[in-house]
Amino acid sequence: MDKPVLVILAAGMGSRYGGLKQIDPVDDKGHKIIDFSMYDAVRAGFQKVVFIIKKENEKDFRECVGDIVSKHIDVEYVFQELDKVPEGFQIPEGRVKPWGTAHAILCCKGVVNGPFAVINADDYYGRSAFQTLYDFLTTHQDDEKYRYAMVGYELGNTLTENGSVARGCCVTDENGFLKTIAERTKIVKTADGAAYTEDDGATYVPLPLDTPVSMNMWGFSASILDELESAVNSFFENEVPKNPLKSECFLPIEVDKLLQQGKATVEVLSSKDKWFGVTYKEDKPFVMESIAKLKADGVYPDVLW
Repeated sequence: MDKPVLVILAAGMGSRYGGLKQIDPVDDKGHKIIDFSMYDAVRAGFQKVVFIIKKENEKDFRECVGDIVSKHIDVEYVFQELDKVPEGFQIPEGRVKPWGTAHAILCCKGVVNGPFAVINADDYYGRSAFQTLYDFLTTHQDDEKYRYAMVGYELGNTLTENGSVARGCCVTDENGFLKTIAERTKIVKTADGAAYTEDDGATYVPLPLDTPVSMNMWGFSASILDELESAVNSFFENEVPKNPLKSECFLPIEVDKLLQQGKATVEVLSSKDKWFGVTYKEDKPFVMESIAKLKADGVYPDVLW
């Protein structure tokens, strides 16, 4: 069985944050959130990382992240670019937004050939999440179905005071397997919990704070890549014409389709860790405080690498 690979989504534009947040330091040693994730990944057993980035950011990303960590883990890069569209399709005029997380993962095809984990570059997941996911990937293989996993967090542990967030809201069965996942792109904190809107704030639907949500921390076999290739082809044919400038092919939605078709199972590996991330610039002080506390508690050394 191939050793699991860590795939890090780092090609997002950071439009809400206002910059390349993946390489913004969160402590006085110059560490980024991504450094703590990779430190936890190496500690769990991962020996290779694949960064999905934009070609225009390669130089900065290599200098600030890749070259530093390459002394501790094998590093490879793939590029998510607008012109990576299926044969026969064109880039809509005026399109600048990336094609979404499913398209990003598909960019790994040919580079990743075995089991792999997926995370976001700008989210802090917690030490236990990486160990749990690594253990799953080294003990599970596809059989009559694809055998995937997801690390689930309680919604209340993933909200920000500074605006809306996008989360994959999950329903699980009594055995801890995912039944459905719905991508909610605008979830906000409310006086009595949380709520989401699908009509730009005209109406809100309440959500319990203990709702299990996806933070895009997944465990897959290589089988997902062929499925995503079909999904992206369908997306360009059916969805891009409806919203050529903003439509995205979301990974959780494509995983949900495989669940509903009976082609896959997704074991939800629960985490009680407190998520934090820098969706907005205003989130950064809280993130820095949280990192400082984790260091003070001995979870991380003062200097990681």
